[in-house]
Amino acid sequence: MKINQKYKGVLMIILSAFCFALMNMFVRLSGDLPTPEKGFFRNLIAFIFALAIMLKNKDSFHFQRKNLPLLLGRSLAGTLGILCNFYAVDHLALGDASILNKMSPFFAIVFSLIFLKERLTLPQVGILTLAFVGAMFVVKPSFSNAEFFPSLCGLLGGISAGAAYSMVRALGVRGEKGSFIVLFFSGVSCLSMIPFMIFDFKMFTLSQLVMLLLAGLSAAGGQFSITAAYTYAPAREISIYDYSQIIFASALGFFVFSDIPDIFSLVGYVVIVIAAIVMFLYNNRQAE
Repeated sequence: MKINQKYKGVLMIILSAFCFALMNMFVRLSGDLPTPEKGFFRNLIAFIFALAIMLKNKDSFHFQRKNLPLLLGRSLAGTLGILCNFYAVDHLALGDASILNKMSPFFAIVFSLIFLKERLTLPQVGILTLAFVGAMFVVKPSFSNAEFFPSLCGLLGGISAGAAYSMVRALGVRGEKGSFIVLFFSGVSCLSMIPFMIFDFKMFTLSQLVMLLLAGLSAAGGQFSITAAYTYAPAREISIYDYSQIIFASALGFFVFSDIPDIFSLVGYVVIVIAAIVMFLYNNRQAE
């Protein structure tokens, strides 16, 4: 792989991290709307953007039939990841929700074993275990902890996102264009949320609509950036830079919502980031 491709991947993944941090902020600012309703608007904007880009570039809407299972799997995993992440964002400190979602690069490596047949070595297993221990500091498993369920949802969102991103990488390797991957995912995700909205729809105010639209725009930027990043370079080489979202999210959470993580969450942040750095260094050493 040419080195300039890797640099493109790094820039795209940092841009996506900033966009997704903004998305989480706007999601919480949209208030007490049902989670599927927030997810629908988030993906509707992404769908419109992807459609406009494909029409402008006169891209084909054709895809390889053999890739349909991966496209559907990416869409379902991504939808579950969004719903779990949005629920966590509404019920946790923004930094906590983001760090749990950022378990996704670790699980992307795990799922790459399935979809890309990339080997998982014993040191990688140890590092993944360390990251999971860090996640438990954030989750703080206890039935007396009011944030236990939202934290589990946040962790499940990270697992689902990891599966989705590994499938994005597999689709990119198989020749599917990023804009079509986003279009397909956004369309399937919107359709899957309509039944939930029919039974639990809450009319939004003008300010809530503005926040939803801004969340959708931020998500579209993040979605295109992350899709481009993982088609430019493998997860093992660039996933570490996705953790810049924690910095963006913590800063936004502090200045906008006055979020202050507790000591256990801070320990979890440090452990997970250390695990991410060790994984990054190990994978690059193996690649060399």
